Amino acid sequence: MNLAFLGFAMIIVFMALIMAKKLSPFTSLILVPVAFGLLAGYGWDTLGYAMDGIKSVASTFAMMTFAILYFGVMLTAGMFDPMVDHVVAWCKGDPLKVLVGTAILAAFVSLDGDGTTTVMICCTAMIPIYNRLKIKKIYLATLIILQNCIMNLIPWGGPTARVMSVMKLDAGEILAPLVPGMVLSAIYVVGVSYYLGLKERKRLGVAKAASSEVHKVEVSPEEQEWKRPKLIFFNLALTAAVIVSLIMGLASSAILFGVGTAIALVVNYPDQKIQRKVISSLAPDMINVVMMVLGAGVLMGILNGPEDAGMSNAIAQFLVSVIPESLGRYFAVIIAVISAPGTYLLNNDAFYYGVLPPLAATAEAYGFTSLQIGFAALMGQAFHFLSPLVPFIYLLMDQTEITLAQYQGYIFRWCVGIFVIFMVMGLALGYLPVL
Repeated sequence: MNLAFLGFAMIIVFMALIMAKKLSPFTSLILVPVAFGLLAGYGWDTLGYAMDGIKSVASTFAMMTFAILYFGVMLTAGMFDPMVDHVVAWCKGDPLKVLVGTAILAAFVSLDGDGTTTVMICCTAMIPIYNRLKIKKIYLATLIILQNCIMNLIPWGGPTARVMSVMKLDAGEILAPLVPGMVLSAIYVVGVSYYLGLKERKRLGVAKAASSEVHKVEVSPEEQEWKRPKLIFFNLALTAAVIVSLIMGLASSAILFGVGTAIALVVNYPDQKIQRKVISSLAPDMINVVMMVLGAGVLMGILNGPEDAGMSNAIAQFLVSVIPESLGRYFAVIIAVISAPGTYLLNNDAFYYGVLPPLAATAEAYGFTSLQIGFAALMGQAFHFLSPLVPFIYLLMDQTEITLAQYQGYIFRWCVGIFVIFMVMGLALGYLPVL
């Protein structure tokens, strides 16, 4: 049976089962790819490819585990409590200010180029405020994803780094054409936050949300005993050191969060009995997320299959083959359009290392430059974070308590705006030329 067809069918069946609520996301991530691997004729090798996929997300798995523990400890110790109190006081119960503030915070935090870090920082800081004011948390997820998909285009972000390596471009060369679209898109997201804020202000009302009773977070006596108000400045300094180290690339994010977690536990909870209780209180959230990451690894591993002969490679060849030669002068625009479903159906490695090279070779034959091809290939990143193959979105969904169907269905409409902005800027500035 055609491997490209099986690859498309696997993604469609996976999404259909989740949206119809026939299987949970985790069970679907495991059972669907294994079934399609067997249909593809992989036999017992299916399980080997699944294990390869799990190995490929090992660093993400480790980082998420330590990141959840780290920010969980900081939240438990009360590091964010004063900030939440001040933000709520400044907002005066106004959801509009909270949502605009979320968009600005997400943009700045996303500059480190890592989605997991952005989710953990933004959710840990903002969810208590959203809970107090009863703001819909799907709006939080929306603003985080929109800003992160824009800022992920910086040269040290994953997709741009891959394009640079494939197309032999330097950072300044590829960043210059991206900046206008990034700036306009970031402003667009702030506009989205303003619109959503007006909706929430109308639904909740400022006066109603301003009640001090509404703003109080109820915690158990034991949780109150775990607060460490005297260590807030130490915890802030430690968090700043971890984030700066991440941005500077001094070590892997997993190691930095692991060391940070160990220091935070020793300083805040030197008593080992309390340490165990704090970790146990954080374990449910951690287990749910890492299970999803490992499940996504199984899906990616089986989709990739045997080297140069799996479903991912077949999808890549299919995407290249469906373009008629008569459309050669529009090839840059075609690559931009293909990159949207391409980076949704495939992970970034599969698309940029598997699909882009043959597309680039064809485009160069038509007279397009490496910069134009690289720019076009990045347009689909507007939709990439809607893909079930992106591990950190399961963390975001867990934190904001939304389903995959809600996540994709709602956020897609706003992603279209970012895609249009980048396409228009590319056409206007000549980076998506029609030869």
